[in-house]
Order: sequence, then structure tokens, then C-alpha cells
Amino acid sequence: MAGHHRYVAPDGAKANLKTLRTLLPYLWPAGEAGLRLRVVWSMVFLVAAKGINVTVPLFYKQAVDVLTPGNNAIIIVPIALLIAYGAARVLAQAFGELRDAIFAKVSQRAIRDISQKTFKHLHRLSLRFHLDRKTGGVSRAIERGTRGIEFLLGFMAFSVIPTLLEVLFVCGILWALYDVWFAVITFVTITGYILWTFAITEWRIKFRRIMNEAETDASTKAIDSLLNYETVKYFGNEAHEERRYDESLKIYETASVRSKTTLSLLNIGQGVIISIGLTLVMIMAGYGVKNGTMTLGDFVLVNAYLIQLYIPLSFLGMVYREIKQSLIDMETMFKLMDEVEEVKDKPGAKDINVQGGEIVFDHVSFHYDPRRAVLKDVSFRVPAGKKVAIVGPSGSGKSTISRILFRFYDVQDGTVSVDGQDIREITQSSLRAAIGMVPQDTVLFNDTVYYNIAYGKPGVPPSEVEEAARMAQIHDFVVSLPDGYQSLVGERGLKLSGGEKQRVAIARTILKNPSILLFDEATSALDTHTEREIQASLDKVSENHTTLVIAHRLSTVITADEIIVLKEGVIVERGTHTALLDANGEYASMWQRQQEAAQAQEVLKQVEEELGPAPDTSTRAAE
Repeated sequence: MAGHHRYVAPDGAKANLKTLRTLLPYLWPAGEAGLRLRVVWSMVFLVAAKGINVTVPLFYKQAVDVLTPGNNAIIIVPIALLIAYGAARVLAQAFGELRDAIFAKVSQRAIRDISQKTFKHLHRLSLRFHLDRKTGGVSRAIERGTRGIEFLLGFMAFSVIPTLLEVLFVCGILWALYDVWFAVITFVTITGYILWTFAITEWRIKFRRIMNEAETDASTKAIDSLLNYETVKYFGNEAHEERRYDESLKIYETASVRSKTTLSLLNIGQGVIISIGLTLVMIMAGYGVKNGTMTLGDFVLVNAYLIQLYIPLSFLGMVYREIKQSLIDMETMFKLMDEVEEVKDKPGAKDINVQGGEIVFDHVSFHYDPRRAVLKDVSFRVPAGKKVAIVGPSGSGKSTISRILFRFYDVQDGTVSVDGQDIREITQSSLRAAIGMVPQDTVLFNDTVYYNIAYGKPGVPPSEVEEAARMAQIHDFVVSLPDGYQSLVGERGLKLSGGEKQRVAIARTILKNPSILLFDEATSALDTHTEREIQASLDKVSENHTTLVIAHRLSTVITADEIIVLKEGVIVERGTHTALLDANGEYASMWQRQQEAAQAQEVLKQVEEELGPAPDTSTRAAE
């Protein structure tokens, strides 16, 4: 165990130092003279507060000596000393409060800047990271990290370091006024206390890590389960979800019990060390008073100093534990900032210059995993203002094409260009501003209908939002709602039907007014009637726009200028709807299968209309 501890400690120390080095620039921000001045004044008040604090027992000693029977000092002297004693205590506290008040803006600005930078960085990370991440875990890491920064700044800078400074001041005063052994015993006691605290806390920290991991895991499972509430209900898996959640809670419970029992051991040891030191020093002082080398005031002074040190030191135990935890929490958050941006703008990248919006995939090959190619030497062209559709079975690589065009991923071979500009050479923001997307699964923000439509171009006047809604044929539905455009859509838009969500997606794409439109299986999740209505809206929106349609239902792409058939990452056919049917190949087979399925559904629907709904056999059996 000891060997294991010695091995791990350097890595932990290095991680802590790296975390502190990451934090320090935020406490001395470049170009912020006002904040830097606040840091300087905070340090001045810190030193002033501690300087005055160590003089308080000196005034107390003088007052005790003057008031000792047999002393002939006039009454004004002890009163003055007591007033000085009270004033020193007030000034020490006042300087401490001023220090906190002045530094508050520095610490809160640091928390704000770090949180903003982390949030911004998360948005810059690739789609691969966001598909792999656990939302609950990431949000908890940021929450705990910012809380850790606040604690660290509040206590390490203004509690730990000043307390250690005060220990040195007190040892120096005791050495100067009395025997060197007073300083030695005091210093050894405090050092022993600190070493005991550090050693036991380092041992206990593994329980805190386990608690953190279990809490994060429980939070992630809870959020994931609640977000998929309907799926849980469909399969009746409430008990299963409860068991998974309870597994994490059980691990947390076990680690928490161990953490609290070892805390008692830590506190007992701290109490023993301080009591031994205090007893030894008081015995020495008692002998000094008896021998006449020390006064009663000296006895009180020594006691006052040790009590004065013990109060923050007892606090230091908790502070050190929390500092260690804060460093762990900050390390976790800063690791998010260390995540590498898979897709980055090249230095000096320029904004895209869209003329007509022609899209060209030239010998493109791509894989998510080197062991399995997704696209193999794919080449096609979408002329400006034309509509090209990509169809094929599931897993053929259709949706990957949309992700590549949006530059969520960079291709391994070949080039993708818009109006002759390689999309790797232009800024991601300008590329995405030029493309409007209507996805298969439209996920809405848990806000109002108005907010979700206006998201296409935040800040536009309400008239433009309503006009976009009219073009997407959803305005009449929205105004029929009790709260109109201010109606809340619920988590991920669950209060709206699939067709209504798609119309909101179309409306915000219209509002964005892009040069290029991309429909990624935009109607495949809808019923036939709703699909026809939505398809009519999409056809109207895509007029005179360069449009790339990725589709599963072939009936939605028969008007495309060209249809590309993709199979296992390779283009196997291309042409118009009529030409592909005449070729009697892969497309014709897909068309035949879908037509047969549609006819079977139509027959089933007619039978149900003629016979009425099927009888409830379960009810009859019960009767």
C-alpha cells in the first residue's frame, strides 16, 4: 500500500500543479488593469489583516500584566490597552472583509471566463465527441468544476496561505520574546498537524473519487432514462431502470460511509496532536510564571497564540480536503478543454463565396473506423439551382454525406467543394451559414414555438418569423394554440407531432435563407398523408435553390434532376427516375418493393374501413 501511494502521489501532484497553472492566468487577466489592481489591493489587505491579527494577543498580554494585582499603573493604561486590543481585532476583521469584497469580482470573472471558454470549446468539438459523450456527466463536470474554482479561490488564497504565514509570524514572536523551545514546539505541533492531515486526506481521496464517479454515473443514468421516458414505458422497463440507477447509488453509499468513518479518524488524530502541543507549551509557560521568568500576561499570550492558530488550523483540515476535491473537479473540467478539435479551420481560412451553390464530391473516401470504409471513391455533382437525390438501403452511407458536407468530419481521400472552393480551406461558420438543413429527427429546444423558428436567424423581427411559418404552412396551427407563438414545445419538442416539428424545422430553415438546402430523410418518419403535405412544402422551399436530398422513400425524389443510388458506400446507379426504372437495376428493385408495401398498407386500410376496428378479444375473454 505504501509503495502504491508513493507511486501515485507524483502524478497527482503534477496534475494539481497543471490545474493550478491553467487557473492562474484567469486571476491575472491580460489587458484587465482594473482586475489586476484588485488582485494587488487584495494582497495588501491580506498582509495587513494578518499583520494586525498577530498583534492582538500582545495587547491582551499587556492588559493582563497591567491589571495583575501589585501593578501600580494608573487606570487609563489598561483601558487604553483594552481599546487597542478591541480596535486591532476590528481592523483585522475589516481588512479581511475588504480583501474578500475587492477580490470577489476577480474570482467571479475567472469563473465566468472559464465556464464560457469550456462551453465554447464543447461546441467546437467534433460530432464524434458529442456522439460518444454522456450529457449528464459533462454537465456535472462543468458544474462541479466551477464550484471547485470558487472554493479554491475563496479558501486557498485567503485561508491556507495566510494561515501558514501567520504560523511563521507567531513562531518568530515566541522565539523573540521567550525561549527557542516555545517556537520549536509550536512549529513541530503545527507541522505534525498539517502532515497528519495531508497523509490521511491523501488516503481518503480515493473514496471521494469513487463517490464522484458514482454520482456522475447515477446522474447520467437518471437523465438518460428520463429523456427516454417513452421508450422506458413502451418496454415496461421501469424496474430495470431503477436497478441500474440503484447500482450507482449503492457504490456511492459504500464509498460515502468509508469517507465519513475515515473522517472521524482524521479528526481524532488532529485533536490529539494539537492537545499535546498545547499542553507542552502551557506547562513550559506555567513553570516560567512560577520561576518568575514570565508574567501572567506571558502565560495568557502563549495560550492566546496557540488558540488563535488552532481555530484556523481546525478549519484547515476541512479546507485541505475540499481543496483536494476542488482540484479533482477542476482537473475533470479542464480535461474537457484538452479535448482535441478534430475539425479545425486552417490558419488564414477565408469565408465562403457562394455564387450559385454548386456542390462537387470528387473521389471521396471516408471511414469512422479504419477497419470499415463507409464511402468508397464517391464522385457526384449537384449543379447550381438543381436538385439531386441520394437513395439507398440503410447503412449505405447516405447520412454520412450530409455530415461531410456540413464538415462535421473531414474526408480521408478526395475533395468536397462548393462553387470550386474546397470546404477544408474555408471557415466552418461561413460554410454552415450557406447550408440549410431539414433533418429526419427534428429536435427542438425546450422553449416557445417562436424561439424555435427564430433560431434560424436570432434577432429578426416577429413579422419575418410569421412569414417563414406561413411559407412552411404552420402559421395557422400555431395561432390556434392557446398561447400562440409563445406556446412551449416541451423537452426536445415532445408536445408537437412529427409533422408539426418538421414544419418548424422547415420554417427556421426558410428564415435562415441559405443558398444550399439539404434534406436528410426529412419525411421518412412521417405517415403517408403528412409526408405528402411536408413534401409539398419542401418542394416549394427548394425552388431555385441548390438542393441535395437524402431519402429512404423513393416517392419523395421522383422530381429530382438526378438520382444517385448508393450501396455499401459505392455509387451503383445514377440517372432520372424514369431512366433508372427503365434500367431495371437496383433502383427499380427498391421502387418495386416500396410500391408493394404501400399497396399492402392501402388494402389493409380499406379492409379496416369496411369492417371497422378489430374486436377487443381480451375483453371478451374476461367476460
